[in-house]
Amino acid sequence: MPKIEVCLTPALLDLYAIENSIVVVIDILRATSSITYGIDNGAEAIIPVMNVEDCLNYADKGYLLAAERNGEVVAGYDFGNSPFSYTAEKVAGKTVVLTTTNGTKAMHLAQERAHKVIVGSFLNLAAVCSYLQKENKDVMLLCAGWKDNFNLEDTLFAGAVVAQLQQSFTLGDDASVAALDMYQLAKNDLRGYLKKSSHSHRLVKLNIEDDVQFCLKLDICNTIPVLEGEKLIALPQ
Repeated sequence: MPKIEVCLTPALLDLYAIENSIVVVIDILRATSSITYGIDNGAEAIIPVMNVEDCLNYADKGYLLAAERNGEVVAGYDFGNSPFSYTAEKVAGKTVVLTTTNGTKAMHLAQERAHKVIVGSFLNLAAVCSYLQKENKDVMLLCAGWKDNFNLEDTLFAGAVVAQLQQSFTLGDDASVAALDMYQLAKNDLRGYLKKSSHSHRLVKLNIEDDVQFCLKLDICNTIPVLEGEKLIALPQ
């Protein structure tokens, strides 16, 4: 039986052997939610880059440039990582170059060693779980966290995945057990539970509650973004 593990922050990823694992990168508020929504809405690709400066390498080449730091759009860029920037009207048929505080860094760290890297969010929870069940390989749920610290929202999503897969996978670490327990505690009112979270407080100060509510919607997307080379594209179904 394959195992499922949860890495609570990218700072711990070196402790795990992920060479044979499908890594699901999780940055619920808001990078992986926006990426999922954008690919589902017909974006040709999303290129995650580590630094704001890296975005500039793609300037004037027909790409949309998106940069977020500390929850805010970086001045001079087309948009940040709000899901409402990734509607079909804005991104269909286009390639977006994106850098965020936490999520894009986690993707690059995972890609260095993982068998495969995909993107997970509540928006595509069922699709991700179905795919992982079908592949029958070890799974690492990588929480992007906040600046290498643990956070509640990514861990909650990890717990939601564990809840759906626990009959078919061995729980490989205590973090997967803790994530599952936390999700069972919060699942009937995710937004209410996340009012305790530090990132939720940061986002409230930015007046983007609509983003938070949207990122907690369940299964409105069937697409799974997969990292192929430098680009996130739709996983062939």
